Amino acid sequence: MSSKAGGRKKKAGDTDTVLADNRRARYNYAVEDTLEAGIQLVGTEVKALREGRANIAEAYVSVEGNETWLINANIPIYAPASQFNHNPTRPRKLLIKRREINKLMGETQRKGRTIVPLKLYFNEKGIAKLLIGTATGKQHYDKRETDKKRDWQKQKARLMREKG
Repeated sequence: MSSKAGGRKKKAGDTDTVLADNRRARYNYAVEDTLEAGIQLVGTEVKALREGRANIAEAYVSVEGNETWLINANIPIYAPASQFNHNPTRPRKLLIKRREINKLMGETQRKGRTIVPLKLYFNEKGIAKLLIGTATGKQHYDKRETDKKRDWQKQKARLMREKG
């Protein structure tokens, strides 16, 4: 048993530890395909993530050359590290295979899609991962339709609870 695991072993039913969820991305974009990517982090960033502090709401993914970068993601500083801290909004390299990078570049250039970060989490092995998705932007009427569906689902669940 490792002291980092908190004295508890993982069970088969345990889920990933979600650190940051970009709920706004699913509202503004129609996500078609998702991909799990690793992130290149420094030590103080990992410690700050273990505290559960991160924000990817305003972040985006950029393909530059043969590399993908997570731009504008905010991982706050880790206070006990004092002068050895990281820059909270520095660009972070995403660890993706070359074939997948080429596929992402092709989709963004030909089909007019964009790459959005959806979720930042630790996987079962304790490694920080980022779920990214290729998406197309929704029009205003698509967003209204999404709101109507969500409201109807809430209303339907409320009626089912009341009726028994």
